[in-house]
Amino acid sequence: MKTTKLILFLYLFMYAATGWAQRSQSLIEQWRFTREDPAAAAGEHFNDSRWEAVTIPHDWAIYGPFDRNNDLQNVAVTQNFERQASVKTGRTGGLPYVGTGWYRTELTLSPEQQEGKRAVLLFDGAMSEARVYVNGQEACFWPFGYNSFHCDITEYLHTDKEVQTLAVRLENKPQSSRWYPGAGLYRNVHLILTDEVHVPVWGTYLTTPHVSSDLASVRLQTRIENAGDREVRILTEILSPEGKVVAKKDDTRKINHGKPFEQNFLVEAPQLWSPESPALYQAVSKVFVEEKQVDTYTTRFGIRHIEIIADKGFYLNGQHRKFQGVCNHHDLGPLGAAINTAALRRQLTLLKDMGCDAIRTAHNMPAPELVALCDEMGFMMMIEPFDEWDIAKCANGYHRYFNEWAEKDMVNMLHNYRNNPCVVMWSIGNEVPTQCSPEGYKVASFLQDICHREDPTRPVTCGMDQVSCVLSNGFAAMIDVPGLNYRAHRYTEAYGKLPQNIVLGSETASTVSSRGVYKFPVEKKPDAKYDDHQSSSYDMEYCSWANLPDDDFALADDYAWTIGQFVWTGFDYLGEPSPYDTDAWPNHSSLFGIIDLASIPKDRYYLYRSLWNKNETTLHILPHWTWKGREGEVTPVFAYTNYPEAELFVNGKSQGKQKKNNNTLQHRYRLMWMDVVYEPGEIKVVAYDAQGKAAEEKTLRTAGKADRLEVIVDRTELSADGKDLAYLTVRAVDKEGNLCPFDSRLVNFTVKGAGTYRAAANGDPTSLDLFHLPRMPLFSGQLTAIVQAGTTEGTLLFEAKAKGLKTAKVEIKTKSQTVSSRHTR
Repeated sequence: MKTTKLILFLYLFMYAATGWAQRSQSLIEQWRFTREDPAAAAGEHFNDSRWEAVTIPHDWAIYGPFDRNNDLQNVAVTQNFERQASVKTGRTGGLPYVGTGWYRTELTLSPEQQEGKRAVLLFDGAMSEARVYVNGQEACFWPFGYNSFHCDITEYLHTDKEVQTLAVRLENKPQSSRWYPGAGLYRNVHLILTDEVHVPVWGTYLTTPHVSSDLASVRLQTRIENAGDREVRILTEILSPEGKVVAKKDDTRKINHGKPFEQNFLVEAPQLWSPESPALYQAVSKVFVEEKQVDTYTTRFGIRHIEIIADKGFYLNGQHRKFQGVCNHHDLGPLGAAINTAALRRQLTLLKDMGCDAIRTAHNMPAPELVALCDEMGFMMMIEPFDEWDIAKCANGYHRYFNEWAEKDMVNMLHNYRNNPCVVMWSIGNEVPTQCSPEGYKVASFLQDICHREDPTRPVTCGMDQVSCVLSNGFAAMIDVPGLNYRAHRYTEAYGKLPQNIVLGSETASTVSSRGVYKFPVEKKPDAKYDDHQSSSYDMEYCSWANLPDDDFALADDYAWTIGQFVWTGFDYLGEPSPYDTDAWPNHSSLFGIIDLASIPKDRYYLYRSLWNKNETTLHILPHWTWKGREGEVTPVFAYTNYPEAELFVNGKSQGKQKKNNNTLQHRYRLMWMDVVYEPGEIKVVAYDAQGKAAEEKTLRTAGKADRLEVIVDRTELSADGKDLAYLTVRAVDKEGNLCPFDSRLVNFTVKGAGTYRAAANGDPTSLDLFHLPRMPLFSGQLTAIVQAGTTEGTLLFEAKAKGLKTAKVEIKTKSQTVSSRHTR
């Protein structure tokens, strides 16, 4: 692995040459990989020359192929009230994630570079049951694939030669997950070199005990390792979001009784962190021992105050607000589980425009990149570690490790993210069977106590779906913030019985829909199933345990003590294709998402946007108006809008005005013309403001014959870093530019110049087309292709072709970016 050796050598040489080499942190990106399980693969002298060369982050399973028999399960899903086992297809995405994989690479660390240094490997996540070997010796084992972990490898390094061999064995067992977990080193791997005396990984804890508009107090605790009985001096500067020094302390003392080194600061007129204004500060600490600087450590933080008040709800910086949140699994659709910051930013950008202000990490620890972006872009977070405790949901799930590893996993999660201002709440679990155990409250108390011990500044919740159990056995009464998964009809009962006098919608809706697919007649319908294995985008269908969005909107609007919701889910994800999960192949991805697997918003996106986005207007019409063969048939028209009233016109003829009212919950939040008869041509909706004045209008037209492909790109300039991404929406349109909603022809892509093709998806939960191949059929007339920047400046040329349609081309610039090195956390 010459590339890895060269990069690391130049990186370390650069810092040594500058005279500032107390701490360095670098990514280990270039590896060799195999799906086989050679007996001697950990050894120094093992020949891996025939293994595949890969770049980390890497998800080996996303390349498929899809197959019904991949992790085929015959189980009863108890959390869905199933009593008898049945064949489950596509539960984990129909992708080949089960099995063993090995990664190997070489590091170049000369004896001179090692002298007086400690070396630590930090894994942001490795799926799963990771065994890490250094020079043939096992350095550490970490079973949980979602958690970050680190191990000191100093004692395993060769001090008499430069080349160090690093190997990682990973294994995913069958029936170890309820959704697609990914496979491999799917998150980043870091090498950290420090002096003997140093701040360890996640070695600071920063809190803001007092927060007001005039003044904030900042308390920084810094752990120092290997100082012994020597005096330690720490010079810390607090930098404002603009980079100005706003507070400073220079203290010298001994590390007493293993306690952290504490410093306190005052910040005048602080800029408070919130989703609307995500101001971020930095505490830059320089560590000295015996007049020598031995470390520099930066802690990024925000100044904000959170509070839960009984009967009133959640307060941020003294302002009452309700969570407008979504739950998200960790996969990035066609990219799989391999983490990519540009892909995460794309997801959060779409959610931000919808008015979303909070993310629940369901049901696992997130990637550090997601938490950092939520800090920067302004999303509150509920971070959740577990889908299982000590009682199994999956035959090879986390319950096998819970008793030995739960506290270790919790501590890592808490230490990793307790300085992030976006994190406002910890969750200790999701729909765990333990909630109905007679002594389940003891397990919940054990986990909640760990949170309180390691971070007393944030409340703790748990996603509970067995309401009768948790109300009667004391389980819900002992959780700081009782979180109900669904069961909207039992909120008032829970509020009346629980001492906290608040209820959080920790998981809501489970409304299902397929983008651009509409079913008739239009009716409110649980567990609707069709021959095409799709769900209707009229947003009136939901799973048996769930409800429609309107129920949750009303609870939030009508009761102060409901503190908001986290919708299941923000994005479609791989696996759990309800309601088509029982022997219903080829369904292999969810239909829950507000946004589909191709990152294209469904109609439901605009329903949420009409209530949640308070800064911009929304007016969205559904369905499309191209219905050959439905002439003369009733085809209802809905409008999702923040305006109170609107009028519908079909080919210029008024269909009457509709005004939001309380006849039903759907009438309260949607405008619906249920008796419209389809005729080709044009429909127009004119929206009226509260004063009755026409304020906005939107038009849909019947599409003619498809004429050309159209490409809409989210970004026209990328960083030439080899990682940045652009998302290109490809559409089949007629000569006037109207979308052709039934076009499903195959589209082929070519990418030339300063970048490469990465993946594509069309949002069809039944599509078995492989994401990484440069072709994809349209679904409801659209798809998304993803391109990746190269490492040199230039122009990337994307071209989309389909038989019978005019070709579409787009140019994207790639430019070098100067990025300052930052040693944070």
